[in-house]
Amino acid sequence: QVQLAESGGGVAQPGGSLRLACVASGSITSINVMCWYGQTPGKERELVAVETRVGPTNYADAVKGRFTISRDNAKNTVYLQMNSLKPEDTAVYYCQAVGVSTAGVFYHGPYWGKGTLVTVAS
Repeated sequence: QVQLAESGGGVAQPGGSLRLACVASGSITSINVMCWYGQTPGKERELVAVETRVGPTNYADAVKGRFTISRDNAKNTVYLQMNSLKPEDTAVYYCQAVGVSTAGVFYHGPYWGKGTLVTVAS
């Protein structure tokens, strides 16, 4: 069973930084795509950043130049470095994994974590 667990959320001031982490567990050998989504109350989850195993990263226009997604394949962990935070970045951030290989079995997914809350306020 594939499980994702986010951490690193909290309260930051405008202009500040936070680093989110998402660890995937479950005898995983590789993950094709890992993403971060953000969700505010009453709205659907929106894609924030995408990191593919072979390919470029992509970002939502609202976070380009401020957020950086990266991955440590050895640790099955994806990070989201959030700099120059704005109040409108306040959201619950969810990690998603798509295309997970575990001990010779391939699962398409997607798999989701439970989310971590980021609050940007002065």
